[in-house]
Amino acid sequence: MRFRSTEFKRKILIPAILIFLFIAGITIYNYYFKTESLSETNPGSLPDKVDFNYHIRPILSDRCYACHGPDANKREAGLRLDLEKEAYALLKDTKGMHGIVPGKPDKSGVYLRLISEDPEMRMPPVKSNLSLNEYEIKLIEKWIRQGARYEKHWAFLPPKKSPLPQVNDREWVKNEIDAFVLEKMEAHHLTPSEMANKENLLRRVCTDLTGLPPTLEQMDHFLADNTPDAYEKMVSKLLASPAYGEKMALHWMDVSRYADSYGYQDDQWRTQWPWRDWVVHAFNKNLPYSQFLTWQIAGDMLPNASKEQVLASAFGRNHKITEEQGVIDEEYRVNYVLDRTNTYSKGILGITMECAQCHDHKFDPFSQKNYYQLFAFFNNTPDQGLDIKSSRDSKPAKYPLIEISQKDREGLLKFVNNPDTSTVSISVMGEKPDLRKTFILNRGVYDAPGHEVSPSTPESILPLDTTKYPRNRLGLARWTVSRENPLTARIFVNQLWSRIFGRGLVESVGDFGSQGSLPSHPELLDWLAVDFMEKGWNVKHLIRQIVTSATYRQSANLSKRGREIDPDNKFMARAPRVRLPAELIRDHVLSSSGLLNKKVGGPSFKPYQPDGIWEVTSSGRGNLKRYVQDHGDDLYRRGLYSFIKLTSPPPNMLVFDASNRDQCEVVRMRTNTPLQALVMMNDPIVLEASRVLSASILQQTTLSDEDKINVAFRRILCRTPEPKEISTLAAHYQKEKDRYKKHPVDARDFLNIGEFIYPKRLNMTEHAALMSVVHTMYNLEETVTRN
Repeated sequence: MRFRSTEFKRKILIPAILIFLFIAGITIYNYYFKTESLSETNPGSLPDKVDFNYHIRPILSDRCYACHGPDANKREAGLRLDLEKEAYALLKDTKGMHGIVPGKPDKSGVYLRLISEDPEMRMPPVKSNLSLNEYEIKLIEKWIRQGARYEKHWAFLPPKKSPLPQVNDREWVKNEIDAFVLEKMEAHHLTPSEMANKENLLRRVCTDLTGLPPTLEQMDHFLADNTPDAYEKMVSKLLASPAYGEKMALHWMDVSRYADSYGYQDDQWRTQWPWRDWVVHAFNKNLPYSQFLTWQIAGDMLPNASKEQVLASAFGRNHKITEEQGVIDEEYRVNYVLDRTNTYSKGILGITMECAQCHDHKFDPFSQKNYYQLFAFFNNTPDQGLDIKSSRDSKPAKYPLIEISQKDREGLLKFVNNPDTSTVSISVMGEKPDLRKTFILNRGVYDAPGHEVSPSTPESILPLDTTKYPRNRLGLARWTVSRENPLTARIFVNQLWSRIFGRGLVESVGDFGSQGSLPSHPELLDWLAVDFMEKGWNVKHLIRQIVTSATYRQSANLSKRGREIDPDNKFMARAPRVRLPAELIRDHVLSSSGLLNKKVGGPSFKPYQPDGIWEVTSSGRGNLKRYVQDHGDDLYRRGLYSFIKLTSPPPNMLVFDASNRDQCEVVRMRTNTPLQALVMMNDPIVLEASRVLSASILQQTTLSDEDKINVAFRRILCRTPEPKEISTLAAHYQKEKDRYKKHPVDARDFLNIGEFIYPKRLNMTEHAALMSVVHTMYNLEETVTRN
């Protein structure tokens, strides 16, 4: 019996167990690592209920709308697939055949063309280089079989608050955001990352809320505070900091295409900077976003408008302006209105309305008429294409303008930080008393007017209720921030989310149309948008919600499962790692070194810059034909205040993907090039900061070499170094001391970089060596990365 039992185990039981374990392992692997929401290669994985917005519209928009969409001039066979009624109609080129017959794919011309073997009949046409895979065709077939129901585009439906989802790990949830995020994680068999340690979390939240690294005092205080609400208290302090408004304003400068020159060939100086200071002020005093927008769109039209409200309307005059004699005035005036229209539609509504300037939009339900109806709101400003009077008077602002006096700066406009008592001019909006007529411009050409139109809004988004809103900019502003508008709150929530997490809940931040991305967390986006409006468009409240969530507080560690299932971190099972924006890299270097000038507002400054750049981009006329660098404290101001010349923006900023500000941008590109490493190695401000920080550390004469390195490391990287990091940097420090002792001329030259004069002479060898170590730390990838 013993022999038989052993044979049974060896020949039958053990192999059976191994086979069972193998099958179970494959099953578990597929369950946990191969559970994408839908398989594009396995038609058997079709969803139970096919959704038009999330399954069908993206296919039609990408593959069909170019020829069968909103643009009547490009429409083929009279078939329009973006509208239900049109899609159900009879086909012109096929007798008795309808485009789509609900419930009957075998009677639907669209489906039959998709599966046709005849290359002449097959859709999309071979010459289009477009095609649908088997999964997509099966998806359309099932949709038709289920009734082919159309829905309004998801972004044009009013957002609604869904009930908070039920999740398994309730203890992880800190606020409503986490419930929606965790639901997605659990659906994809992901688990949240552990909480970030206090040092990393502090640096992250300081960077996101103020754009500056924490000081040693902030670090020590936060690490020592073991109360349950230590983090929440730190968030409150950061939101109350003047630096918060500066950090928030940086995004709005990109949206508003703010610059310190006019652009075009002459590209002369202008003084729009008081408007930039107003934006910083508005964020710091937590002006409701509804008012923030209303004042910028139509502050000059408010009843008994204050000078601050009129100043806010300078948003509409940040566009490029020509000063070249001989240009056609009306051509450039129309260009300015086009710019305002496109900035408004992209920056505030998140739609690609500019595509309808020359013809009906090919993908979204915006006609050319819709475009010029929106254009009409901005077409009644009494500005000119070429403002000869302002140019003749040498004013750094174009009419209409306001002047801000010393008395204004002592009163309502205290935030306008002018270093002297002179009057500042600044271009603002204004309204002609007699209405300027607006026409559809054929092919978008300024001198090809077609049918006359009146100011109105796209019906597909929200028709303009003329019983509530006048047909002017003030009516447009109130329409924009009405609770019924489906876009405004969603767009701003998504822009903020993108700035904090590195990608939006809708990845195509500037395009919420048919060609844009679908939201990764639609219920969360809508919940936040509605809550934002319910809380009075309170920006600080929204940011506090985001940064106090458990989602935000996760570590950036990437698990094996996360890498397999969600390499792009779409479901947010870890914190993102994102390189700092160009301006914040500068701010981080200046702040950590002690060089930062914290003055808020005032005229823009000109930092270190290679010689000759302005000269080769200038016409040779005007007051900006030659670059004259600033000196003294102004040289160490935040990146927000860098002088932006439109034809030649700061080159070091452009290397790190800063906006060149010639048009509205809602999200920046993120590139990775060797030039970025070269900037960090050779930029005078980085080298100067290294010199100043090392000098301040050497003043503390009781510190050992390891202590010096530890202080520098904590100030730059905002965490305690590991022993191996200390030993590596200490070895480098000693090596550099030996080198500079042998080559004192090299040490002297190294220490002569930058204009800041340290008050006390130090040992040249030690100073140059420690400067080299600090410079190395500034060049670490971790230094310029938000973890």
